[in-house]
Parts: sequence; structure tokens; C-alpha cells
Amino acid sequence: MSKVKPEDNITEILRTDLNKGFRLVVEKYSSKLYWHIRRLVILHEDADDALQNTFINAWKGMGDFRSDSSLYTWLYTIATNEALTLINKRKRNAAVSIDDMGSYFDNSLEGSAWFDGDEAQLKLQNAILKLPEKQRVVFNLKYFDDMTYVEMSTVLKTSEGALKASYHHAVKKIEKMLGDD
Repeated sequence: MSKVKPEDNITEILRTDLNKGFRLVVEKYSSKLYWHIRRLVILHEDADDALQNTFINAWKGMGDFRSDSSLYTWLYTIATNEALTLINKRKRNAAVSIDDMGSYFDNSLEGSAWFDGDEAQLKLQNAILKLPEKQRVVFNLKYFDDMTYVEMSTVLKTSEGALKASYHHAVKKIEKMLGDD
């Protein structure tokens, strides 16, 4: 006997009652998507904007959702793209150089009322901020969101081998940065 996953129920409700189904999607995935986006864009206000855009794009694209990937990975794809778009827009409009962005966000994270982590978490977050963008995304998806390489491959449209290499390099860089402290 096969188990019915909660996501299957939401997908079925989406087919029969789009409004009710979408409310369930928002309820189920808002927190996970917010924190995924937040770890990428750092600032609460940016994360809120990207999350709102994620759900707007998901609503607009709901008719195109074909269930060949899970709803979870489809939403993460949209959220990741929104976060990366916001990051790239920020880089283009930044008054500081790209190299100075890490220290800007280090200071933003420390002074944020939304960050309640201890010193070890702050050091980890600061190390993650210093990673190249792709490694940071892969690290966050694997470490914080516990996403499989198969799921990440769907979200990021990259081979599993490349993702494993990116994660490995990210972990080594983080270990080195934390070891230097």
C-alpha cells in the first residue's frame, strides 16, 4: 500500500480548488521559503520582498505546474531565482564594491533585530557570506534545507556532480574560515 504524502493532497486540492489549494501552499511553505531566501539575501526586508514575489510568480505560474517535479522543488526554484535576482540587482545598484558587500552584510546581520543566533551561528553566517554565490546557495540548500542533490539539481538546473563539488568546496572554505578564528 502506497503512502499519500501531504504534498500530494495539496496538489490534488490545487487541481480542484485553486484558491483553497494556494492558501495551503502559502501556509505550508511560507516559513521554509522565507528562511531559505533570508539566508541568501540576509536582510529581512529583502527576504519579505523576495518571498512575496515568489508567491506572486507561483500563483501566476500555477497553471504551468505539471507535477513532473515536486511542488516543494518547484517553489524552491522560484524562491531561489527571486533571491538571486534581488542579489544581482543589489550588486548593480550598490554604492559599495562587490568585495565590500560581505562586510556590509556582516554588520547588517549583527545589528539585525531578526537575528537571534549565538556567537557560533554568527560566525557560521559570516563565513557563508564570504562564499561565492553558487557555493553559498548550494551550501544553504544542503545544510539548512536538507535538500538532496537530486532536488537541488532540479532547483538549480545543474548536475548532481557539480553540486556535490560545490558543496564540498563550500564546506572546506567554511572550515578554513572558522578554523582561522
